[in-house]
Amino acid sequence: MFTHRLRYLFILGLAVYTYLNTVLCEVYKYFNIGIEWYYAFGTITMVTLCIWEGSRLLEPGFQKRLNTVKNKVNILILFFIAGGVLTTLLTAGIVFLVSMVLHKHSFAETVMPLKLNLIYAWLANLLFHLLNAIMFYFTEYKTKLVEAESLKIMTAQAELQLVKSQINPHFLFNNLNVLSALVMKNTGEANRFIEEFSKVFRYILNNHDKELVDIKTELNYIKPYIFLLQKRFAEGLHIEVNIPEDKERFYIIPASLQMLIENAIKHNIVSKSRPLHIDVHVNGSNTLVVTNNLQLRESVDNSTRIGLNNIIKRYMLVSGRQVEVHKDDEAFTVTLPLLTLN
Repeated sequence: MFTHRLRYLFILGLAVYTYLNTVLCEVYKYFNIGIEWYYAFGTITMVTLCIWEGSRLLEPGFQKRLNTVKNKVNILILFFIAGGVLTTLLTAGIVFLVSMVLHKHSFAETVMPLKLNLIYAWLANLLFHLLNAIMFYFTEYKTKLVEAESLKIMTAQAELQLVKSQINPHFLFNNLNVLSALVMKNTGEANRFIEEFSKVFRYILNNHDKELVDIKTELNYIKPYIFLLQKRFAEGLHIEVNIPEDKERFYIIPASLQMLIENAIKHNIVSKSRPLHIDVHVNGSNTLVVTNNLQLRESVDNSTRIGLNNIIKRYMLVSGRQVEVHKDDEAFTVTLPLLTLN
């Protein structure tokens, strides 16, 4: 607020308003203060200007703290107090200059003008910082609205991408081929395949509108999805999921594991002679790590990039945490922060 382009107009307006009130209420006559009108108006204007500009100079340091801490009220209170201390010193300096230097008043004659100006200075400082706090929280509110809307868009895109990946003709065709082969060979295996296939779609319907899901719920979905993949790729795909039970209480973005596994399969060769290994585990820093060996295809569907970028953006919007992506000559690794509900 203190850097607003119309600040000097506001300062002048407040100074005029304050001076007119002191004249109409006969403050100078009541306290027997002999001072010319231009000195009185000039003093009020200078005090108001110093209060505002003092806070403007202090603002950058406190603004950095506001951007990094959760308890913003304490920072705003400290900002107000710091502004008050600076206001007291500047106001005292202005009053002594006008009263004792320009008017040759004694210290005793300066005490009352000093008290009145300090009262005004602290009230003006309080007004400025209240307005600053209101504008700060209003800006925060608008930012949260924009982020919430962005999150809805990101979530909708993720849902669309997820549904597309599950109901696209290739996905259905491949799984129906597997099912057809199982029906001819083993009715029991075919029944299980149908059950796992239905679980994948049930998860999408039950969790499509959630921002976060616990890992236990995500694992209950990813296991049937892995089952379908392994029936399709057989010895060409090895997926290892190692997540301790005590970590299942943490939260991640819905379907993020599925999207990362799908991303690995679409970007890499998956065959019996060159099997793809995907490892999912939790490390000591409470992050979920998904790693696959690198054996890139020559041509890749560009839509797979959307999935990874969507996860990164949604993590930032929901938690403010970064998703780490690392690639070298041998492996591709994505690290997801494990989240908790406050």
